[in-house]
Amino acid sequence: MSTVSIVLIVVLVVVLVALGVLAFWGNKQQKKAESAQQQIEAAAQPMTMLVIDKKKMKLTESGLPKIVIDSTPKLMRRTKVPVVKAKVGPRIMTLIADDKIYDLIPVKQEIKAMVSGMYILSVKSLRGPALTAPPKVGFFQRMKNKVSGK
Repeated sequence: MSTVSIVLIVVLVVVLVALGVLAFWGNKQQKKAESAQQQIEAAAQPMTMLVIDKKKMKLTESGLPKIVIDSTPKLMRRTKVPVVKAKVGPRIMTLIADDKIYDLIPVKQEIKAMVSGMYILSVKSLRGPALTAPPKVGFFQRMKNKVSGK
């Protein structure tokens, strides 16, 4: 065998081993995420709240308790998270919304939400029409609106 074919075989074996390790690790992480999601859903409870404000901001700037920020990994502290300020009963709370439902949350309206700790899992409209996400405006449409002055 030539040296080129030996090198190709060695590279192929290394790639196959790496793919096998990644598949095993991925399955393990997926099972861990599923069990965490089940625990979150088991602890969920309904709350009625008045949404004051919502923003996507860095975790360190969000106004969440220090213990929450300290318990997150250092790389995740700089990522933007969907933060919702809401009045729940007499208290004003800072909550984190699920990315899937963040667009559904109306500002300055009362909603009924399923909350697990400080994480909003789902929302329903308390009064008025059902909640629908606003249509996404693409990049070219935004540029077109800027040029036309809308």
